[in-house]
Amino acid sequence: MVAALMPDHSSGVPVLFPASPTVDAVAVEERAASLAKRSIKKSTKVQGLKLAISMMDLTTLEGKDTPGKVLALCTKALHPLDRDPSIPSCAAVCVYPNMVPVAKRALFGSTVKVASVATAFPSGLSPLPVKLDDVRRAVEFGADEIDMVIDRGAMLAGDQAKVFEEIAAVKEACGPAHLKVILETGELGSYDVVRRASDLAMLAGADFIKTSTGKIQPAATPPVTLVMLEAIRDYYYATGRRIGMKPAGGVRTAKQALHYLVIVKETLGDAWLVPDMFRFGASALLNDVLMQLEKERTGLYQSPEDYSKD
Repeated sequence: MVAALMPDHSSGVPVLFPASPTVDAVAVEERAASLAKRSIKKSTKVQGLKLAISMMDLTTLEGKDTPGKVLALCTKALHPLDRDPSIPSCAAVCVYPNMVPVAKRALFGSTVKVASVATAFPSGLSPLPVKLDDVRRAVEFGADEIDMVIDRGAMLAGDQAKVFEEIAAVKEACGPAHLKVILETGELGSYDVVRRASDLAMLAGADFIKTSTGKIQPAATPPVTLVMLEAIRDYYYATGRRIGMKPAGGVRTAKQALHYLVIVKETLGDAWLVPDMFRFGASALLNDVLMQLEKERTGLYQSPEDYSKD
């Protein structure tokens, strides 16, 4: 495997990183599109939609967030549809660090995790000591998972060593919390850069790699998700370590969610079809999936007004 030399800013000594393969854009886009054409039978569809709910991270990341809004989101994550006990809880609730204690109290004793964004989300442009303080504070507040953003400017400028070092430092600051590394793929410009950023994140210690903050368009797309899943597959073959994946932003319908699950199954297999290894960052997705499940059960669509917006 070809390798690239990059300077280690902490020591001045060049660091050897394996080079990432070039991505065949046409092949990736054709493969992702072909997987959307799979026919899924009714019973399998219902099973897949319930699985998708169990993989969702419900998120509120607004300047107007209040404890009441976070509590409402936690209630929905615990019981997405009160009248149907067969509907599973969601995987996690994601909030800003100062709302972590509110979410932890609301979710105490449940399987729903509390995730917190950190590292100067969504820009990632604060100095590293500020980012690390942000992470440590979120973990002290009780966050089970940390969603960090990489410095896209450094990545695009070719300073890959800086990106690697920051991820590694954040991973150490996370302590027991799992680290999800957000690449913000809509700003990276090409599949080759997405693949390279994915490889760097995993080498630096990421537990998950994630497409987007949800603040930039385009966010998650099937082709970019496939590029990241293939990076995870290759990393697993090389190291034996399983890394999780989270497409975030842009996944809004039940049909899209099933498409992503097919991509995961065909690329990584059943071992990744669990909430510990795959997540949806798509707060607008849950209600559409619930409406589709009700349609499968009764033959009729419910009105969107029948479901809470929180």
